[in-house]
Amino acid sequence: MKRLGVTLVALVLIGAVATIGWRHFTDKVKTLLPDECVATVGALHASLDVDQAQNAGVIAAIGVRRGLPARAVTIALATAMQESKLHNLDYGDRDSVGLFQQRPSQGWGTRKQLKDPVYAIGRFYDALVRVDGYESMRITEAAQKVQRSGFPEAYADHEPAARALASSLTGQTGHAFSCRFGSVEAGRPAVVRDEVTGVFGELVSRPAVTGRTITVGVPSRAAGWALAHYLVAQGDRLGIRRVTYAGQAWSGDTEWAPVGARTAGRVKIDLAGPAG
Repeated sequence: MKRLGVTLVALVLIGAVATIGWRHFTDKVKTLLPDECVATVGALHASLDVDQAQNAGVIAAIGVRRGLPARAVTIALATAMQESKLHNLDYGDRDSVGLFQQRPSQGWGTRKQLKDPVYAIGRFYDALVRVDGYESMRITEAAQKVQRSGFPEAYADHEPAARALASSLTGQTGHAFSCRFGSVEAGRPAVVRDEVTGVFGELVSRPAVTGRTITVGVPSRAAGWALAHYLVAQGDRLGIRRVTYAGQAWSGDTEWAPVGARTAGRVKIDLAGPAG
C-alpha cells in the first residue's frame, strides 16, 4: 500500500518520506537505476531516491505556486539537502525536526506542524522572502540568513545539484528530470486530478478526465514543464504510467524521449492500471 503524506491543500495528499539510503546528489548518472530520479541541466546533475524526489518536487511546486524565482527554490533545496538530505526527519539536533530541521523552541511552529512538509516549506519561504536581496546573494549566504546554522558555508556544497533540480522542477529547463520506477500500482484519476488542482491552483486549467487519462491545460511552457516534472517526481506514489508534454514523453521505465504528436498547451497524464 502506498504511503500517503500530509495535506497539500484540502484534498491533496503528499507522500510521506522514509529515511532510506542516501545517494550522492552530484553523481553523474548515464543510465537510470530502478527507483532512481535524475536531473540533468547542462553540466549540472543531481541523483535522488524516490522519496527525496517527492520532497524536492513539493519544494519546487510550492515555490512555483507562490510565484517565486527559481533561485528561491535553489536556496530551499540546498538547505533541505544539508539539513535533512531531503528526508522528512522526526528527529534532529535538540528539538529539530522535518525537512529543514526547524525547531519549535525557536518559534518555527509546533512539532506536528513542522513534520508537515507543506507547512515547513511554507515557513522557510516566508522567512526567505523577508531577507533583503536574497536573489543576488550567494546561495549559502541566503540559506544561512534563514537557518542561522553552526555551519554557515555547508549549504554551498549542494549548490550544483540544487540548481539542476530547481531549473528542471520549476520548468525553466524542459525534459530534464526523469525517474525510473521498478513498478507502480494503479493510479486513481480523482486523486491525481485533485492533487494537480491543489498543488498548482490557478496556474493550470481544471483537469479533464477520460478513463485513465487526464489532460491539463497550462498557460506557458515553464508552467507545463513544472507540472510535467512534478508528476514524474510523484509518479510512483500517484500510479502514473506516462506523462506527455511539448513533443516529449516519459514513462516509468524510460527517460524523456521525443514523440510524434505535440500536446501544445496541455500536459497529458496516463495512469497505470487496467483500462475502463
